[in-house]
This record gives sequence, C-alpha cells and structure tokens, in this order.
Amino acid sequence: MTLVSESQHGARKHRWWRVLRWTGIGLAALAILLAAGGALWNWAATQYYREHYPAPGKMYTVNGHSMHLYCTGSGSPTLILDSGLGDDWTVWQKVQPTLSKTTRVCSYDRSGLGWSDELSPEHDANTLADQLHALLQAADIRKPIILMGHSMAGVYDRAYIAHYPGDVAGMIFVDASSPDQFKRFPPQILENLQSYYSTRLKWLTVFGIARATGKCEQIVPGLEFERGFIYANNCKISVVDTNFAEFNDIDHSSDETRHTGPFSNLPILVMTEDPQIFANTDSDSIPPEIGKKSSILWESMQEDLKHLSSNGRRIIAKGSGHYVEVDRADLINREVPVFIQQVRSGQVPADNGTTKVE
Repeated sequence: MTLVSESQHGARKHRWWRVLRWTGIGLAALAILLAAGGALWNWAATQYYREHYPAPGKMYTVNGHSMHLYCTGSGSPTLILDSGLGDDWTVWQKVQPTLSKTTRVCSYDRSGLGWSDELSPEHDANTLADQLHALLQAADIRKPIILMGHSMAGVYDRAYIAHYPGDVAGMIFVDASSPDQFKRFPPQILENLQSYYSTRLKWLTVFGIARATGKCEQIVPGLEFERGFIYANNCKISVVDTNFAEFNDIDHSSDETRHTGPFSNLPILVMTEDPQIFANTDSDSIPPEIGKKSSILWESMQEDLKHLSSNGRRIIAKGSGHYVEVDRADLINREVPVFIQQVRSGQVPADNGTTKVE
C-alpha cells in the first residue's frame, strides 16, 4: 500500500509540475502577444494621425535628411520660433497667426522632433544651431532674423548667435533656460527630471501601455485645437528617443553656451512665467520649500538673460505658467510686434532695462 501511494503521489506531483510549466509558458506567450499587440496598436495609431494630420509648411533637405519648416506672413526681419525640450511647432500656434500680421514668422521642428528626421545622434546646442542655420539656408530665409526660443531653446539660440552673430537682429527669450540652471537649482529638481526621462517611459511607450493609459493624449492646456497634430507625435517612438537625447545632452549644451554673451546692444526681450505660479506648482515629488527656492533662482536667471544686452527688457506674464506662449498668448501677441518694430527702427525703447508685470 505504501509503495502504491508513493507512486501515485509522484505521478500527481509530476502532473502538477507539467501544469505549472505549461501555465508559465502560456502566460509568457500571452504577455508576448499583449506586448506585440500594444506595440502594433501604438504604431497604427501614430500612423493614422500622421496620415490624417499632415504638417503644414514645407520639408527641406538638410544634411541629406528632411526638416520641417512652417512659415506664414510676410515682411522682415523673419521671426524664427524655436520650441522647448521635446516640443515641436504646435506649441506656437496660439501666437504664430497673429504675429504673422506684423512680419514673416516661421516655426520648425528640430532634428528628430515633429515631422523632422533625425539628422544626427548628437542633440547638443552647437549641433542644433548648425542644423537650424542649414535649414534657413535651404529655405532661403533672408538674414538677419529674430530668434524666439522657449525653455531649453533659449540655450540653443545662444549657441546660434555665438556661431552666426551677423544673422541675428534680436532675441526673445520665453521663460527660457539658463546654461547654469542645473548647477544652481536644488538637486531634487534634476532628480525629478531624471526620474521622468527614464527607460521605463520608453518601454511604456513601445508596448502601447502609455497609449492605453491616456498618456499619448496629454496636451498642454490651451492647445486642444491642435490635438490631431499633437497626437501624431506624442507617442512616436523616435520622438520619445529624441526627447531623451536632448535631455541627456543638457550638460553638453550648457557647457557650450555658458560663456556666450554679453551681446552688446542687441535688442533682447525676456518674457517669463508668473513666479507665484512657479513657486506654487503642485507636485508630489517636489516639496513646497524646494519649489519656492527654485522660483527665486529662476527669477534671478531670468534677470541675467535681460542683462545679456544693454538693450534688454523683461516682462513677467501675470497668471502664466511655463508655457507663456499658450497661457498668455495675448501678451506675446501684443508685445512681440512692438519688439519687432523696435528692431526695425533701431530705437531703444523708453522702458529699456526694466522688469514689468503685465
């Protein structure tokens, strides 16, 4: 009896191992199928939006690759709109139509963003400045130009004027980054960004999890009318890769531009977010005291931008967050045409050197 029981017990144990093994194989196969299905779904959704919402403007060949440039209006100097880290031409669409009534205005997509191909694996400030210069040459944009850069593009635009000073008639910084910001900010700020730009985000996108959880449909409030164009790129794998590449090159870009300026009497307009908004930004990962300290440092760095020229002034956009071109498009649409007229006339404004809240 004992021998029979042991034999039966061994057989049952073997059967359970077989069940567990095949269950594991089945679950693994299901996981692979779900991952493949999510990746296919993400690719198909991206293709759908890109086919149904083709970018306006023209494509130009730069270094053997295609770059997107969208120009409207007429007149000189041409205003070049340069977007922040990971953003494309769509962030300017609450201001480009109005500004185009004053002069020619061109928004574009940097290497690997929006509808532009990746021109090279390098995404540092000097490389991006050279690529923009080549794009403007390919599009036959008349010089000099006015550069208008949001956030990290403020750093890239400093590289441009350092390389091509004769090309630039004026600069507009829209809540722009400083080459020294991550040396001056509390370490928690950089740690928070590093946590966001992690490989986890890349794989969530690749396997369609980001799309399933609605992250691909996240839009900067105020740009809902551009949702089709934005959806076309929010979860495009190559765009996500470029976001990471630009972030990983921040130190390199900062080193390249830290010693640029001052720029003599070049007309400069600095437009910045409301410091109260910055200080009180709700974030689970940034304690309130760190937010307040960072806001004070950001204010100081914005003042530094104003002092890059003896012909600079600053406007604080009351009630605006980081995307001033969205939150206070009315202010940009009012003040930038005034600045353009200043550049055209060569006159120094009566409020030169001031910082105002509007």
